[in-house]
Amino acid sequence: MSGAPTRTAAAAGAPLTVEDLRAAARRRAVGLVVVAVVVAVTCTFLGRWQWNRYVARDAAIAVVQANYAAAAVDLADVVADPDAPLPDADAWRSVQVRGRYLPDATVLLRNRPVGGAPAYHVLVPLVVQDAAPGDFGAPVAAGRVLVVDRGWVPMGEDGSAAVDVPPPPAGDVTVTVRLRQGEAATDRDAPPAQVQAIAPAQVLAAGGTTGEPYAAYGGLVAEQPAAGETLGALPAPSTDPGSHLSYAFQWWVFALGGLVAFSVAARREWVAADALTAGAPAPRPARPRRAPGRDEIDEDAEIAAQEARRDVAQASAMRSR
Repeated sequence: MSGAPTRTAAAAGAPLTVEDLRAAARRRAVGLVVVAVVVAVTCTFLGRWQWNRYVARDAAIAVVQANYAAAAVDLADVVADPDAPLPDADAWRSVQVRGRYLPDATVLLRNRPVGGAPAYHVLVPLVVQDAAPGDFGAPVAAGRVLVVDRGWVPMGEDGSAAVDVPPPPAGDVTVTVRLRQGEAATDRDAPPAQVQAIAPAQVLAAGGTTGEPYAAYGGLVAEQPAAGETLGALPAPSTDPGSHLSYAFQWWVFALGGLVAFSVAARREWVAADALTAGAPAPRPARPRRAPGRDEIDEDAEIAAQEARRDVAQASAMRSR
């Protein structure tokens, strides 16, 4: 048994010294400061992101408020170059154009619910005869094709059955539309004569027609002459600013709160490290005993007298034996 290895203090690990404890406390303090900075910076950038979204949304709402109810002008007055992207400031502008619909090239837009209900948007190419019908000059942009979103129809229970789409007015028609920038082309599959986005070139291809499309498209406002059967009216754009502004301030409050909270915790750790460096506090001096009063002296004398009488009584009892 004497040859068995014994567990020594070195094997168990030396006890922590004051320097070890101080270093550990300061490491925790530095770590808390780093966490404070990371949390503050992250929350600040998230707040900035929400602020940018608020600014963009506010600008979009301002465009809607300025353009949606404005009087219609000629298409050529807003879109001088049919191939150019529609400027953001001209979104939702009402314009008039004269042309002829191609009903056989009608295409249905999928996955665009209206009021929370499943629906197909009805996209019909309009061959432009004059993009400036209000002027008396020569026709403008004749032969170009403008994709018109004429409205919507219900898509049925599962979207697999064919739907009846009321035809557009035949012959020459003057159309009033609100302009929107054409959407980016998508590679998502769709059934024949249907599309997943209002990308004018894809709409024409899905409808089996050719032509040079406008980069923008129009949402129907009115037709002259009117169609025999109308479609569901396109909803007005939302002007709800959303919660981006409140989210931005919440993130910034989190940034400030996290910086303060972790900084306070770090300071406590640092102060604790300084206390360890200064050593343990000196023991408090013992309180001096108060001098006994008169009552305590009399009580001590009475106790001493009682003990003396008890000792005399015990000694007498022993002699009597």
